[in-house]
Amino acid sequence: MSRLIAPFGAAHLSRHDYNVMTQNTESHDAMTATPQLELQHLIDTNDQAFVVIDRDYRIVAANQRYVEAYGSTAHALVGQHCYAVSHHASRPCHENGEQCPHQALFERGEAVEVLHTHFHADNQPERTRIRGHVLRGMNGERYLGEQLFPLEADAGTDCDAMQMVGQSATFLSCIDNLARVADSAASILLFGESGVGKELAARFIHVRSTRSGGAFIVINCAAVPESLFESELFGHERGAFSGSSGQKKGLYELADGGTLFLDEVAEIPMGLQAKLLRVLETGEFRRVGGTQTLKADVRLVSATNRRLLDEVDEKRFRLDLYYRLAGIDVTLPPLRERRDDIPALATLLLKRLAGGKRACYLDSSALATLRAYEFPGNVRELRNLLQRAVLTCRDGVIRAADIQLPITTIPIPQNAQSLADVERAHIRALLDTHAGHRSRVATALGVTERTLYRKLKRYGLS
Repeated sequence: MSRLIAPFGAAHLSRHDYNVMTQNTESHDAMTATPQLELQHLIDTNDQAFVVIDRDYRIVAANQRYVEAYGSTAHALVGQHCYAVSHHASRPCHENGEQCPHQALFERGEAVEVLHTHFHADNQPERTRIRGHVLRGMNGERYLGEQLFPLEADAGTDCDAMQMVGQSATFLSCIDNLARVADSAASILLFGESGVGKELAARFIHVRSTRSGGAFIVINCAAVPESLFESELFGHERGAFSGSSGQKKGLYELADGGTLFLDEVAEIPMGLQAKLLRVLETGEFRRVGGTQTLKADVRLVSATNRRLLDEVDEKRFRLDLYYRLAGIDVTLPPLRERRDDIPALATLLLKRLAGGKRACYLDSSALATLRAYEFPGNVRELRNLLQRAVLTCRDGVIRAADIQLPITTIPIPQNAQSLADVERAHIRALLDTHAGHRSRVATALGVTERTLYRKLKRYGLS
């Protein structure tokens, strides 16, 4: 009689008990068998959802966390195919192009960690990190133990404008990265092109963090006049300047115990950067016109669509502030790198644009048009395109002709060089002229040596 060894080294489930469990007519008796109760007790102690699966993709046992998410009772889950329960599919996930921990274990003998989108019993999707465990019976038979880590809290996907939507490998990897950094207390710098959803990512981090019960305060650094920036950030006392008729708390103070999101952080006035650095290092600040030193416990998340190190080279951003902001840096993928998410994004956006009425939908030609487009404006541009298409489509069906993409009619000469080619040739000529002396070349170009070094590396020039 063989026995299943649980991940923590205890033997619990006999082969006979398992065979009985997979027979529908006798599964209830099997669930009450002592070995199965011992296995159930072991996996129920796991803080995350945990399920045990055999070589034939059938569920052997599941803990209470898994049962609550994917089924009403353990009795109902045992014997079902894992892909039917978690993916609501009729075939294994690797046959649908996903990396499958079951295939990795039983075909290659590997225990892997993967990212999947699972569907709960109510058909709601949940992005999940799955960690596979090798479980062995006394006679050597193998089982797969799957430990599931949800990547987002229930409120983490909500926003007034839209949700974070996507199932592509690139997007799931990004969500996984955001979920990991949310657990850290370090400041976070988000980099991404305009329209990729940097505020949504910041809100996601806040909701996943230990500060989720605190405030999430947003300041768009590009939208605040330089003369008012310090007052907006740190507040002011009555009479601090003309027009200040009363005391006002700044956004930094209002974020005490929560998260402050600095959007377009590269736009912070140079004169205020030193003050901000001091506040971030000590947590202490004074309101404009005040003498009392105040303290606030704030977690900082910043975002920019510029390379801040280039801004440092151009003397527009302080290097010490950069290192204080970029405790952890995360790059958000542009829409053109996750084209598989366009249908789901479009469906959600069209639903929101409908305002409670019947939503329009895209036919295959419109979807093909959107998939082929580069989207320099990313999700924001997608929304604008759909908004115009809703006004021009007929019968609620958006066709390719309704997608009004920007027209580029400027002819490009066949022998024209790209800007990068011109710059590469110019730098190479300067290197020859100055015998490879980098400081002289940098001076001739009007850039710092650090910027020159990056250009040399980019163009493959020694």
